[in-house]
Amino acid sequence: MKRIKVLVVEDSIFMRNVISDIINSDPQLQVIGTARDGEEALSKLDVLEPDVITLDIEMPRMDGLSVLKQIMKRKPKPVIMLSALTREGAIYTLKALECGAVDYITKPSGNISLDLHTIKDEIISKIKIAASANLPKLKIKSISIESCELGDNVVAIGASTGGPQALTYVLTSLPQNIPPILIVQHMPEGFTKSFAERLDKLCKFRVKEAEEGDYISKDLVLIAPGGFHMTVSKTGRIRLDRAPPIHGVRPAVDPMMTFVARFYKSRAVGVILTGMGRDGAYGMKKIKEYGGVTIAQDEKTSVVFGMPKAAIEEGCVDVVLPLHKIPIEIMWRCRRR
Repeated sequence: MKRIKVLVVEDSIFMRNVISDIINSDPQLQVIGTARDGEEALSKLDVLEPDVITLDIEMPRMDGLSVLKQIMKRKPKPVIMLSALTREGAIYTLKALECGAVDYITKPSGNISLDLHTIKDEIISKIKIAASANLPKLKIKSISIESCELGDNVVAIGASTGGPQALTYVLTSLPQNIPPILIVQHMPEGFTKSFAERLDKLCKFRVKEAEEGDYISKDLVLIAPGGFHMTVSKTGRIRLDRAPPIHGVRPAVDPMMTFVARFYKSRAVGVILTGMGRDGAYGMKKIKEYGGVTIAQDEKTSVVFGMPKAAIEEGCVDVVLPLHKIPIEIMWRCRRR
């Protein structure tokens, strides 16, 4: 059995050792080298030929973002960022995802996390997923979509691994006037707020982290907050709850899409983007059953094809499209008939 080769880049010798021990504890993984800073990592890249790189954000001489940009320029590899669960850490992580990182892992208790073993399963799982991830070119040709007279549709979008890049592309491609859009992106608490604020600065319309009681409306995107499932009421108000995780995640896509399907029926437009697992397949099925429209991202442009593939296999997807065609399809489906 071929083992997945991992390069661990971390300035703390303690953290390098802990991360390496966790990775080597799985028979499918092997740490083939470590680096204490970005310059050392780049010097080892060609020699070691790793399958996956774990990369700390805060390092001396060359920070993680600078290293990531050089990796993606020289020889693109699946990179997983390690960051502190702080507002600043969230902002840097989101920038890293935009620059080509496949995924991220948040250290439970700061840069030196003595309790890193508590997320051992997450570390191992994400490395395995990253090893098989597709690395589509991020510089997709920008598109310009003209405004149109909108109907009364509601758009529900779900995404996971690779989602921040995909969502940024989709939303920044849309015109100023848009239908109400609800989004579930698998992210921890704190990260979704920073993600919404970043998108709000980039988009032509308002983007915010959803709050209990928010009304959905045109020209507004609401992103489910980390740690909460997000649904919508019959009157168009947001409901948040801390019910148990679904598919191991909270927020999950399925509850949001199920409620949108129930209350908006043929006016619902479901979109499932790149991500690992099956979350969203049931929700897309319900949208289809109630007469709505369903759209899935294709395999070629997905970082991880798991979630779109699961929905497609359910037989409930109307159209499968590359990422650059999805914003056009959303607006076409939501125009006034």
